Amino acid sequence: MAIPATQQQYELIKQAQGFSLRKDDQAPLRAPADNEVLVRVRASSLNRRDLAILRGAYPVGSKEKLVPLSDGAGEVAAIGARVTRFKVGDRVAAAFFQNWLAGRASAMTATSALGGALNGMLAQYVILGEEGLVALPADLTFEEAAALPCAGVTAWAGLMRCGRLQAGDTALLQGTGGVSVLGMQIAMAAGAKIYVTSSSDAKLQRALALGASGLINYKATPDWEKSLREQTGGVGVNHILEVGGSGTLPKSLAAASSGAHIALIGGLSGFGGDLPAAALIGRNISVTGIFVGSRADFSDLLAFVARHRIKPVLDRCFEFADAAAAYAYMESASHFGKIVIRH
Repeated sequence: MAIPATQQQYELIKQAQGFSLRKDDQAPLRAPADNEVLVRVRASSLNRRDLAILRGAYPVGSKEKLVPLSDGAGEVAAIGARVTRFKVGDRVAAAFFQNWLAGRASAMTATSALGGALNGMLAQYVILGEEGLVALPADLTFEEAAALPCAGVTAWAGLMRCGRLQAGDTALLQGTGGVSVLGMQIAMAAGAKIYVTSSSDAKLQRALALGASGLINYKATPDWEKSLREQTGGVGVNHILEVGGSGTLPKSLAAASSGAHIALIGGLSGFGGDLPAAALIGRNISVTGIFVGSRADFSDLLAFVARHRIKPVLDRCFEFADAAAAYAYMESASHFGKIVIRH
C-alpha cells in the first residue's frame, strides 16, 4: 500500500491540571523501519488507567503530549525490511508492554507501556516493533480483540498464571469493569464458581446472566466479606481479583480461604495500608501485585479465549470521532465490561 503522509490521531495535551484531549487531523506518518510494523488500527479500548492519565492522576513523566490508550487491534499495513513475524494483511493486537516478551518483568518494563511511557493506540495508524505484537484468533473481531491487552491480560495473570486457578475453585470478582468481567469469563471457562460484588443490582443481574453464582451488593451489605463466607459455607474463596485497594483489602483478606491467592490489580479506594503478616502466614494466603503481563501472557490468553470461544463483553462501541464521549462514558462508571472505540 501507499503509506499516507498524514493521519488522524488523538493527543493528550498537558494542562495545568492533567491533560486535554484533542484530535489532530494532519499528524505526520512515516514508513516503518527495518524491524517495525505499520498497523492500521481498527479498534481500541479504554481502561481506568486512561481516565487517570487524562485527569493527571497517573504518572507519565514530563510528557507534554501523548497519544493515549494502551489497547488496540488492527491489520498489518506495511512491514520493515527485516520483519519476519508478520506479513501485510495479518490481524494483530499490540501488547501493553512492548519490551516484556516473557518471564519476569524487569526494571525497564514500565518504560515500554503504550499510552503512557510510549504513544498509544488512539490513531488511524501506529508503528510498533514486530516483537510488540501478537497474532489474533480468526473468530475474534477487532473490537473484541481490542478489549484484551490490558484488562484481559491482567485478569489472566492474576487468576491463571499467578493464581493457578483450577476447575472447582471459587473466585471473587470485585465490581463489573473490564478486568472483573473478563476475569469472570476466564474463571468460569476454567471451571470455577464465581462470586461478584457491585453497588448496582442491575449490574449484578447482568453478572448472573453471564453465569455468576453468588451476588453481593456492597452498598446494601457493607459487611460483604461476612456474606461471602456464609455463601461459601464458612470456607471463603480461593481467588480474589482485588481492585479496590486499601479500602477493600482487609475485607478481601477476611473473605479469603486458607491457601487463597489475592491478586492486587487496582486501588479505586486508594493505595497504602499494611498487610497483616501473621494472618497471611497462618492461613497460607499469597498476595501478588499484578501490573498487566508479558507478551507471552497475552498469547496464552488468546489461545485460551479461542479454545473456550470466549467473547469479551463490550458494553458500548463509540466511533473514532466520538472518542471524547467514550472518556465521558467511562467517567460515569455506567459500563459493564469494556468500552471500545471503532477506528
